[in-house]
Amino acid sequence: MKGAFTFVLHSHLPYVRKAGRWPHGEEMLHEAIAETYIPLLNALFDLKGEGCTPRLTIGLTPILLEQLADPEVLAHFELYVLEKLALVEADIQRHREKGSAHLLYLAEFYLNWYQNILQSFTERYKRNLVAAFRQLQDEGNLDILTSAATHGYLPLMERDSTIYAQLKVGLETTRRHLGRPPRGIWLPECGYRPAFVQDGTYKPGIEEFLSALNLGYFFTDTHVIVGGKLVGKVAGDAIGPYGALPKRRLVVRVDERPEAKERTTMRPYYVHSANVAVYGRDERTGLQVWSAAHGYPGDFLYREFHRKDDHSGLQYWRITGAQVDLGQKDLYDPQPALKQVHLHADHFVHILEEEVNRYYEATGKPGIVVSAYDTELFGHWWFEGVAWLKEVLRRLDKNDTVAPMTAGDYLEAYPPDEVITLPESSWGQGGGHWTWLNPDTEWMWPLIHSAERRMEELVARYPQAEGELRQVLNQAARELLLLESSDWPFLISTGQAREYASGRFQQHLARFHHLASIAASGTFTDMDKHFLNNAAELDNPFPDIDYRVFAQREKPMYEAAQV
Repeated sequence: MKGAFTFVLHSHLPYVRKAGRWPHGEEMLHEAIAETYIPLLNALFDLKGEGCTPRLTIGLTPILLEQLADPEVLAHFELYVLEKLALVEADIQRHREKGSAHLLYLAEFYLNWYQNILQSFTERYKRNLVAAFRQLQDEGNLDILTSAATHGYLPLMERDSTIYAQLKVGLETTRRHLGRPPRGIWLPECGYRPAFVQDGTYKPGIEEFLSALNLGYFFTDTHVIVGGKLVGKVAGDAIGPYGALPKRRLVVRVDERPEAKERTTMRPYYVHSANVAVYGRDERTGLQVWSAAHGYPGDFLYREFHRKDDHSGLQYWRITGAQVDLGQKDLYDPQPALKQVHLHADHFVHILEEEVNRYYEATGKPGIVVSAYDTELFGHWWFEGVAWLKEVLRRLDKNDTVAPMTAGDYLEAYPPDEVITLPESSWGQGGGHWTWLNPDTEWMWPLIHSAERRMEELVARYPQAEGELRQVLNQAARELLLLESSDWPFLISTGQAREYASGRFQQHLARFHHLASIAASGTFTDMDKHFLNNAAELDNPFPDIDYRVFAQREKPMYEAAQV
């Protein structure tokens, strides 16, 4: 072995339980289960059945785990697949009557495909997908990462209590579902902030929160690692995102460990002044999947995502060409597409060998290629993507140059010997915060910050709440986490579901403030009980949440300096 490789798959969907159906709402989760999560599980267990030992790193966000374990979500998913099967059977009859041979062939292909998904769900995994992921974790195939509880965009939160609560609740949720504490974390949107001082108050860097929670590593985008030293270190003002921010002075503590002279994504580094490592995303392999112009998913033989049948919604067409209008697409054929999957898997493994050999020849050390993607890209957006993942892992199982490893196992085998400082950053547009804070979303952040402060005030006022008051405060904490989801500003910014996202944000915000008002009033009427029960039924994640996780955490700079 001259080096290692890990897929890092980030699995996340917002909280959509009982929050509407198509085109936005719970059905987006059903689609991901059917088209991504179950096919991925099948691929991994099939490889193990062949005698292979697949290894990869996967993030399952806490809010996704809660939904994958929810009985109502799972019951609704089964109904969703049965509805799909009914639509497919109607298509088979329609195409048979019209004599459309190729469309009939494709409809029968989908019939077998959905029947396999349903059988996998009910028989292979016994309706318990979380248990299947947990088994792969326990058998050493998966390094499962945690994340912030509801995927809140941490750098833009005002209060340290929120950052801590998002991380703490997320970690405990992962532990509850998977039976062990996670070793690493996928920070939502790779959002990172360094330590700084603002108005005499010390604000810890994200790595300090991770260290306190025994989370040993996280991931960032390529430019954050290779882009050079942190601009303005120690003395300069941190460069803020869109809009006016209070002036902040960056703080970097003394660290006796050597600082990296040359940066590469082929190895992890410790973040300055913390025993927390950071991996950078490999750019070359990333482009092979993410690039619209050069990536594998754009191959003309692969299935077209955007054109759907008017009757059933099934996707019967292939990409056909780069500039081909949707109405002019050719019909899809799974067999040539599968052949192309094998060619693309060969090509990808060849790239891995080149990257690993180049680093090994230059340093004499085994590096690691970290290829990070959204899990839902595979199967859902790129229909053939899970088959491609499977073929890559199958080839690596017998490869003498590149060893498949998890991020946690590589870090244990090859711990960093250098430190780096990181700039405020994300993997969003421009590498900063614009995707979540821009002219279309700036109205949201003062509302989030006000809710953060109000939650802290409630914790201070009721440090030992019991009974119904405690239930109200715990539900307020849930609503605060849910309104902080990065998905709401993201969907507004991208225009994918602007009205839906704005409405969901405002619903959680309204429930939070109503519950906070009930708590502040000191009374609990029948109407209040009804409101609490309704909110708890609609928004039920994190059953063990303790509202006191939002206790105030800010420290003056002189106190922080003594820690």
